[in-house]
Amino acid sequence: MTLEDELGLQKPVALLGHKALLSMCYTASRLRKKAGEFFRPFTLTDVQFNLMMLLKHQSGNKKGLSQVQLSNMMLVNRANITSLVDRMETAGLVARTPAPSDRRTNIIKLTTRGKKLLERVEPMYAREVEGIMAALKEPEQKKLIAMLEKIRSNIGDSNGKKKAPKT
Repeated sequence: MTLEDELGLQKPVALLGHKALLSMCYTASRLRKKAGEFFRPFTLTDVQFNLMMLLKHQSGNKKGLSQVQLSNMMLVNRANITSLVDRMETAGLVARTPAPSDRRTNIIKLTTRGKKLLERVEPMYAREVEGIMAALKEPEQKKLIAMLEKIRSNIGDSNGKKKAPKT
């Protein structure tokens, strides 16, 4: 089905670049909705799951990450990460501990409850991702990743400066 059909548009989108951007945004919106449906039975959001995955897979030997590191990895500001961690701490999924080197910095770690939940959800999530992405063969997935990286590098950073292309 075409984008115009899915959105119920009366006329085709004239500008090809605009149609491509609309298609990316609409696909992202559908993926977010699907993620919400998937995570709801676990009383999680996709953002909470992402934070848990970062803690598990990106913290190395430290078994935790600072709120600043998490906000950079998740592309959110520090205020958002604070409220997210607050909610997850209340739910017993993560714990804050002051960093030994700087007591103003908190290290966020998965709790035993958070680890058990992640152990249960992660394999199901992997199957869900594989099912969705089965529409594209592995080389197509790699090509999609490369194309999206090119678009992001052409957008520039938050200051409007374009990033140097990867060679």
